[in-house]
Amino acid sequence: MGLGVSLFLIAVGAVLAFAVDATVSGLDIVTVGWILMLVGGFGAVLSLLFWSSWGGFAGTRRQTTYVERDRELL
Repeated sequence: MGLGVSLFLIAVGAVLAFAVDATVSGLDIVTVGWILMLVGGFGAVLSLLFWSSWGGFAGTRRQTTYVERDRELL
């Protein structure tokens, strides 16, 4: 789940939890909204952790080490 999907789930959950005033038999819309917000928040945290661990543009660079063999041992 990407950051965009997470933000979408948070937005839909907030609308269901705070703005919708409807009743459905057998389903609590406010609870569904809170669940969507929690899932979206968890997905956003995981997405940010993934991108921070990737570190593609953090200024790190690869270092190459060259090891020279002693010619006397050959």
